[in-house]
Amino acid sequence: MSRLMRAPRECGSWFWDLDEIAEPGLESALAIAARMSDVLIRLELLKPAKLEYGWYVLDSGTTGISCSLELSVPLGDPSLPDRLLGSRPAAFPTAQIDDVHIIGPGAWIDATGKAHLEPRLIDLSVSPAPTGPAAELSVHHDIWGWYDFSGRPHPEVCRNNAPRLATALQELASAFGVAPEPGEPTYFGTATADGIATPEAYDDGMGPDLTSRL
Repeated sequence: MSRLMRAPRECGSWFWDLDEIAEPGLESALAIAARMSDVLIRLELLKPAKLEYGWYVLDSGTTGISCSLELSVPLGDPSLPDRLLGSRPAAFPTAQIDDVHIIGPGAWIDATGKAHLEPRLIDLSVSPAPTGPAAELSVHHDIWGWYDFSGRPHPEVCRNNAPRLATALQELASAFGVAPEPGEPTYFGTATADGIATPEAYDDGMGPDLTSRL
């Protein structure tokens, strides 16, 4: 059972536009996902377990159909693109795959230094768009920031987890030679180049209480 509160919107997100360093298409997008996952697996932030993806028809839009595929082979396995394409809905023979979401648990570290496995600790997606591949990483929990969702400082939790996120972002940027673009701020947080920004404290030392929207 999950031990962490999860925000309905991201606390921070980071976007890589990779059209200048990789070819468009599903095979290329899955190769990017494999490279990114290698970093996240080593840092114990994501253990890929399944893929979720939708379908669209060029010039018509989404089909409203989505699929899920349990991963029995590594993301870099050459058979994987054909397995995904083999689930194309029969009613839409020209449909193409939209963003591919890599789903799995990751480990976070509590204030005592103990690690816990959390479903979808890191959200990772790749786009096989014909205009060029892209990738996005996002987080929805409060462990990456100085305050928890209720506004209480939790410095030990932050120190045990925020550097791991910063390392992941740095290593992913190095892997592609492209720095990610931080996503737009949300009610739950603001992304910076290496993590989550710390909001200004109130006079009592507390941060903003975000629990009303959880």
